[in-house]
Amino acid sequence: MTPASTDTCEVAVLGGGAAGLSLAYHLARQGAGSVTLVEQPDGPLRPAERTWCYWSQDDTDLVDAVSASWSRLRVHGPDGRDVTVDPTPFTYRMVRSTPFERMVHSCLERSPAGRVLRATAGEVRDVPGGAEVRCALPGGRLLTLRARRVFDSRPLPSLPPARTQLLQHFRGWFVRTATEQFDPTVATLMDFRVPQPSHGLAFGYVLPLAVDRALVEYTEFSRAPLTTAAYEAALGHYTREILGLRAFTVGTAEQGVIPMTDARFPGRIGRAVYRIGTAGGATRPSTGYTFAAVQRQSRAIATALRDGRDTLPPPHGRRALAMDAVLLRALDTGRIDGPAFFTDLFRRTPTPRLLRFLDGETSVREEWGIGLRTPVGPMLRTALEVPLLPRRARTAPRTGDTP
Repeated sequence: MTPASTDTCEVAVLGGGAAGLSLAYHLARQGAGSVTLVEQPDGPLRPAERTWCYWSQDDTDLVDAVSASWSRLRVHGPDGRDVTVDPTPFTYRMVRSTPFERMVHSCLERSPAGRVLRATAGEVRDVPGGAEVRCALPGGRLLTLRARRVFDSRPLPSLPPARTQLLQHFRGWFVRTATEQFDPTVATLMDFRVPQPSHGLAFGYVLPLAVDRALVEYTEFSRAPLTTAAYEAALGHYTREILGLRAFTVGTAEQGVIPMTDARFPGRIGRAVYRIGTAGGATRPSTGYTFAAVQRQSRAIATALRDGRDTLPPPHGRRALAMDAVLLRALDTGRIDGPAFFTDLFRRTPTPRLLRFLDGETSVREEWGIGLRTPVGPMLRTALEVPLLPRRARTAPRTGDTP
């Protein structure tokens, strides 16, 4: 067997998805010490290109990686009526993994203490003075990477026990039409005109990239994913029968599964080992959104390490998670009508306030006002029930990245 070599750094980041790339980027930009980003080598285990979306009011935020943005948002209710809103000061943005990866790698290359290591990360364990990661390099050579801190974004083999668990699962097509079919200024976040499943909810999602190009997705919040054939059938119905697209071609497709769960994700799993991203609880339980929370947490971690602080912030506050636990249970039990619930939120709540609420950045007073616009009786009944429910372990889905 080839003998193992040893390397050292101050911070090791495991995984080249949204969370790993984001943390490495912010650590390098803030000069928080030497950073090694461990990414899967090229091959079948390396993820395909992915899409991440979020809203932001910072015009310079990740500008080199943003592929598209939208100044208006639309929701189609199940009754066919739509609500189109102006989210100012926010814009909704799309980041594709390839340009994002390119931007982060360039930042690490410019940093005197940053680098990308192509290797398969294995066991992580605490050692005196930090932690070490056993890595397999291309060709089979072994490497032990020692760091003062390790941040692990790799998917969990199983999810922590939860009272409620749904899945956000989806498949999307990048389509090109023969004629002008899309308004590039408006992103459709939820289109509930699609047939609804017997349990959970379903919606279409349209991100126009030009007048003749768009990412069109079919998404469900339910307990189990569909087969690829079922997603294809649902997308075919949505594009042709609901959007009215006739002459179009499909370029590439993307598919994913994201856990929506009130499980407690430990942010720290050793003296010097931390979890980030979905594995660390960054996915918002009620919506599946992850990217914005990852950015906030990555900036906060980088600032804390730069300033020599050991206390690192969680991705979401306790109050936001408590509200999400109630909403998840209400959706799972069918006590509230999911399509009507989300449509009414956009119809009755000022959009900037709603987006801040979905990001967990509203005050108690604002949240009280939003709560009064929801089905109060079913939500109160669920709030009383949730603390009494047992937590049960469940198998982790094969997760994709959040839309």
